[in-house]
Amino acid sequence: MATDATDSSFDDLDMRIVAMLKENGRATNRDIAKALNVTRTTVASRIARMTESGGLRIVAAADFAAYGYDVLLAIAVSVEGREPEEVAEDLAQLPEVFAVHLVTGPRPLEILLAAHDVHELSGGVIEGISNIDGIRDIDVGVVTDITKYQFDVGISR
Repeated sequence: MATDATDSSFDDLDMRIVAMLKENGRATNRDIAKALNVTRTTVASRIARMTESGGLRIVAAADFAAYGYDVLLAIAVSVEGREPEEVAEDLAQLPEVFAVHLVTGPRPLEILLAAHDVHELSGGVIEGISNIDGIRDIDVGVVTDITKYQFDVGISR
């Protein structure tokens, strides 16, 4: 079972390994070991310890445009008659939805949705969202530009 990792559980070598993985997620243990002047076994065991502790997760982040998604929407959702968590589960099943957040404020849910073009939206995407039981209304915002899209938050020194 994963345990909570804190910044204090990462030493300098761990931080340098993470920095190299942030720079090049495809770097091999051999590449990292050579650059940091340690053994491949050391790198492998450090990465395993950090991932098993829950302090490090290695993922790929895709560029929306590279997959032909030219329209991104941020949609705030008002809920009535059902628990927001239940509505969130239904929204998460929609293939166009790539993120569902429970949030504070007057609208308890926020979803992020990607579409190839505006015609796809009129082809039932918004209608599909609106037909989920418990959704009172939605407030749609079209993403016009992305200033920051970063997943490598967390530990840094």
